[in-house]
Amino acid sequence: MRQLARPSPLVLLGAALGAALATACGAPQTPPAAAPDSAAPAEASAPNAAACLAAATAKREARADEPPRIGVKHILVRHAGAERADGTTRTREEACLRAMEARDKIRGGADFGEVVAAYSEEAGAASRGGSLGTIERADVLPPFADAAFELDIHQLSDVVETRYGFHVIFRTE
Repeated sequence: MRQLARPSPLVLLGAALGAALATACGAPQTPPAAAPDSAAPAEASAPNAAACLAAATAKREARADEPPRIGVKHILVRHAGAERADGTTRTREEACLRAMEARDKIRGGADFGEVVAAYSEEAGAASRGGSLGTIERADVLPPFADAAFELDIHQLSDVVETRYGFHVIFRTE
């Protein structure tokens, strides 16, 4: 799939400001030029891998009022180069976007267990609905713990990266 170049936000802002100034100064109004990708397929407007990776690796802060234990479920999407990748050939970027796709399905109302069965690559995840049971911070890797423990009960995380791949976490208790 070939990605089409998009004009930068500054280029679009400059064009809009130029048109506004021209109109304010009495210049004849002409329709704005179409953006280079305006006829591009819908997939070109899909989230990009750089934004996904930035969100997945964002620094999270521990909550002062967090409980010592929480219940969680998760989805794991692996990529080549991840620990225990077991022959996965997916790139890191593809894995991040796949995890984001799973997250978006859940946000859209899909059943968590069904999404686990379709997306998670953790052994046994489908049979237990992605449940890890009740965990303490020390039970999981720091990026996972930071994301999980910042959630409220029945809240879904954004995509989170650990050395095993990309996770989507749901706090159950």
